[in-house]
Amino acid sequence: MSTESNKSVIRNMLLMIESGDTKDLDKYIAANWVNHDPSLPPMKGLEGAKQLADLWSGFSDKKVTIEDAVAEGDRVAMRFSITGKHTGAMMGIAPTGKSIHISGTGIFRIVDGKATDNWVNFDALGLMQQLGVVPMPQMQP
Repeated sequence: MSTESNKSVIRNMLLMIESGDTKDLDKYIAANWVNHDPSLPPMKGLEGAKQLADLWSGFSDKKVTIEDAVAEGDRVAMRFSITGKHTGAMMGIAPTGKSIHISGTGIFRIVDGKATDNWVNFDALGLMQQLGVVPMPQMQP
């Protein structure tokens, strides 16, 4: 696969998270897919990828913006942001009605046109602070 094709796979995967429509999940995700994100529970395979998409279902008006994308060989690196409004439960957090804007970076491995691995870090602390679950630090005068 070309590096442009590999970037397209990851763009489509992120758009699937944005839309919440996982019916074509197997077009972009391999059956042996693994999410290596230390801020989330372990997620593997097509069911794990569906869980990852469902994780964001508690946000309406979701928008995933790809800020940068670089590819070499079977790897794609992306910097992205996610915005939305917290209108449904997420990981046991009741809807707050608050708007969020978080950023993330990831390296994704593509084999035979499908993502097999995600090494993603997103601003989980910033997300919890924006939802009011974790207090914002106070600056000292």
